[in-house]
Amino acid sequence: MLKILRENLDQLFALIAEKETLYIPTDATSGIAQFKKWEAGMKMSEKLKTSRSAKDFFFPQTEDLVSFKTNGRKIDIIDPRTETEDFVIFGVRACDAKSFTILDRVFLVDPVDTYYKNRREHGTVVTLACSKPAETCFCTTFGIDPTEPAGDVSAWLTEDALYIKAVTEKGTAFVESVKAIAEESDETAVEAQKAATKQILDKLPIKNLKTEAFGGGKTETYFKSEEWAKLSEACLGCGTCTFVCPTCQCYDIRDFDTGHGIDRFRCWDSCMYSDFTKMAHGNPRLSQKERFRQRFMHKLVYFPENNEGIFGCVGCGRCVEKCPISMNIVKVMRTLAKEEEGK
Repeated sequence: MLKILRENLDQLFALIAEKETLYIPTDATSGIAQFKKWEAGMKMSEKLKTSRSAKDFFFPQTEDLVSFKTNGRKIDIIDPRTETEDFVIFGVRACDAKSFTILDRVFLVDPVDTYYKNRREHGTVVTLACSKPAETCFCTTFGIDPTEPAGDVSAWLTEDALYIKAVTEKGTAFVESVKAIAEESDETAVEAQKAATKQILDKLPIKNLKTEAFGGGKTETYFKSEEWAKLSEACLGCGTCTFVCPTCQCYDIRDFDTGHGIDRFRCWDSCMYSDFTKMAHGNPRLSQKERFRQRFMHKLVYFPENNEGIFGCVGCGRCVEKCPISMNIVKVMRTLAKEEEGK
């Protein structure tokens, strides 16, 4: 394990940025934390997590897929991708790091999404352990340890220093590249921080949320539940929960006529929208209740059914914080689990 004094963080960032593009969480003018390309003088945010997840680096909100240029009867197909540079995302929390493995199961299986794959191959993820988890956090429900984040490099930030260790081959290369400003260290300070964080985790209000009532094979149990009508009654269908969620992967593809060809692009979509998956004959889910049910059934039943029991949620708490009507996966799980217990 390497130790870098906290006062040398700017030097660390400068060293990384000499070789690769570096992104860190920083406080925006609006007061929220978000990932930005590092520039000299930029300070890393002290907030627990960014408003939107780090998912954007591998599955951006909008991206150009292909362009078609026409000249008479001739059509040229142009690949507009320019993402060929290596980059580092510094300060990714354990929940967001786990979300990447969930997205991998969607985009890296046949047929492989080459746009996503390209970004994953060029990106190095440096995770940062949590030391002050929030009341809205429940990542431990899904087997995530916020004191031992994954990624390519795991890091711990104490009051006086940053501690890092390599996890993957890319992580080993990263650690080697910053050794010049680091020193070898034992894990005494890190273990002390882990212990302190776990004491906080034991006091969080959502720490007892369980997944035992959910998973594959539960479609018949919950699909026709009368609780969906009550749970979805106040839902606005705004899609906020899907846009801040690190594991949501729905998208739409559109063609735009430029006047001298066609640009095809992809953008995030939401299963909470009335025109989502709308086909010539209409929408297969006509009511907000049906759309609401689809979102949570996918995360709690459908996804684990097809992915070896892995749930489509990482307990980051963003939906708990952002929903304008205070409806979220925690309330859904608690309500449906009680229904299951009563049978």
